[in-house]
Order: sequence, then structure tokens, then C-alpha cells
Amino acid sequence: MYNKIIERVNSLDPVKYASNRNFINGNVSKLSPYISRGVISTKTIFNQLIKSGYEISQIQKFLQELSWRDYWQKKWQTLVNIDHDLKNKQFPVFSNNFPQEILNYNSSISAIDMGIKELYETGYMHNHLRMYTAAICCNIGQYNWLNPAKWMYYHLLDGDWGSNTLSWQWVAGTNSHKKYIANQENINKYCFTKDESTFLDKSYEELSKYETVPKELSKEINLEIKCNLPKAEKIKINEDIPTIIYTSYNLDSNWKKNISANRILLIEPSHFNKYPVSKKVMDFIVLISKEINNIQIAVMEFNDLYKIINNKEEIYYKEHPFSNHFMGIKEQRDWMFPEVEASGSFFTYWKKGIKSYHQK
Repeated sequence: MYNKIIERVNSLDPVKYASNRNFINGNVSKLSPYISRGVISTKTIFNQLIKSGYEISQIQKFLQELSWRDYWQKKWQTLVNIDHDLKNKQFPVFSNNFPQEILNYNSSISAIDMGIKELYETGYMHNHLRMYTAAICCNIGQYNWLNPAKWMYYHLLDGDWGSNTLSWQWVAGTNSHKKYIANQENINKYCFTKDESTFLDKSYEELSKYETVPKELSKEINLEIKCNLPKAEKIKINEDIPTIIYTSYNLDSNWKKNISANRILLIEPSHFNKYPVSKKVMDFIVLISKEINNIQIAVMEFNDLYKIINNKEEIYYKEHPFSNHFMGIKEQRDWMFPEVEASGSFFTYWKKGIKSYHQK
């Protein structure tokens, strides 16, 4: 699998990406599930493209999109808890539930409905459609962002709670200076649709003053989503070798692959109860994990796994906000700009990162 991913990286056209990425048929990489699951790092893709002869200036937009992933993750590390409004209180809020017609892909906005149907069927949704959907839920429908964000995360193969949540908060105006809104003309342009007379077929000034929820979004549902975990296996630990712990965010088959070790994919029930994923997503996680030699799947809490490992001095795991309670030797993730902190805006982070890269 890893070699095929590298082949896909080498077949990219990152130059064209800048000009057409916002169109639903644009030159997107479809690498995001493997980046989110830690199979390949943003740094590896960055280095591979530079190795192929591209100048940073030629492919800056593509590299910035890669860098956004690292930025959101580092921002999450500093914030710790991103499950609440960060900078501004969302206002107005009609409901804390979920719009039923979005759930049923029957919103009357054809591009959105087709995108949601594709999400259910494939686990993929174009980034622009994600933003449109979030804007409709939060800013037109006036639904609190958290449950809709969990709904989208549940279905995405590339589900990344950091990027997903902070992007929803950006759209809702709780993590930004203003809300994001797209009108019907914008959606028609980038999605090649011809919708007319919809609740979005208005000027931006009109949309920003929406005082009542459109009837197409007014029916709410208390959405309950649950995760079906894999069947628990009996875990065997060889105490003479190290133990390496993988998670759904770190499935790097090359990590320490040349040493003899107990290799455990830890699936914590408490985590997936709070942040559930669909069967399609869980199956994808398990499938990818099979690329790791001799992987065992432990469906248990970290503390329970820790108790059965006697050689506690040689437990390894990679940093991630969802792994802060792990104990052992924590290793840094493979960041594009490892020495740069996400203390300011993204573009400040980007400029510092590129500067540090050129100084090496």
C-alpha cells in the first residue's frame, strides 16, 4: 500500500491544483485518508514533491493545504479541548440538534444533496462541499456546530477531529473573525449545477441577514450515532521485546519496522463512544492496520493494556491530542516544519515554516 501511495504522489499535478482545486472535478490528490490515518506524513509528501523537481513557488498552494493539516493539529495540541466555542460564542443558535433534510440529503441544494449521498457511499466529500454543508448547517440553519461536525466526522474516511472541528468552528465564526457563507451562484459555479430559487439564491448581504431558518432546514432531529467496534482479540505480549502502540491516527507501517516488537492497534471504547465512526470508517482503519507486520488489535482502554505489559520501559507511541493519557516513550510526529509552533495565524506559521526550511 505504501508504495502505491508514493506512486500516487508522483503522479500528482500539484501545479494545476492551485487553479482548479475548488471545483468538484479539480486536481485533488485523494491522499487525505492516508494522511489522516498516519500512513504517510505531510513531510514525506512535501519531500517527495521537492525531490521530483518542483520549486516551492510552483506548488505553494498544494503545500499550504498540506501545511494546514499540521497547523490544525498543532493548534489543537495547544488548545487541548476544541469541543467548545473557542473565540466567539456562536450566534444565533436555533438548535443543538441536526437538520433532518441534511441527514436525508434532501436540502433542495442539489450539489449538497449529491455530496452527502457520496459521503455516505464512499466516505469522501470534496473540501468545498464540506464548507458549503457546514455553512448551511451553522449559518443558514443556525444549528450549533458540534453535532453536525460529529456527523461529518463519523462518515469521513479521512476524519481528523482537529481539522474537521476547527474548520467547522472557522465556518461558524467561533474560531474566526466572521462567518463563512456561500450563495447559490457560488455553488453552481464550482459544482456545475443550475439550481435556482433556492434558499441560497440570494446576495451575500441578504444571506448574512437571515433572521429565520429556511423551512428546508427547520425540521430538526436528535441524531444519535454509534460505533460498532471490532471483535476483541486476546492480546499476546512478549516481554523480551518493546511494545509499539498504534492508533487510528497512527497507522505508519514503516515506523520502527526493522525492530522486533509487539505491535498493537489500540481501539479504546471510551474514545469511540465519544467520537464514533461509521462501520465503513472502522473497516478502513482495520484494513490499513493489516499493512503493519504482526499487528494485534486491542479493543480496550490504554490503562488495561498497560497493566498487561510488564516491560513498561519500552512502550512507544506517537504524539497526538487523543493520546495524552498514554504512558511510555512519546515520539514526535513527522511534521513538515517540526520546529515551528502554531502560535499565531496560519500564514504566520507558513512563513516561519518556509523560512526554517530554507535555512537548513
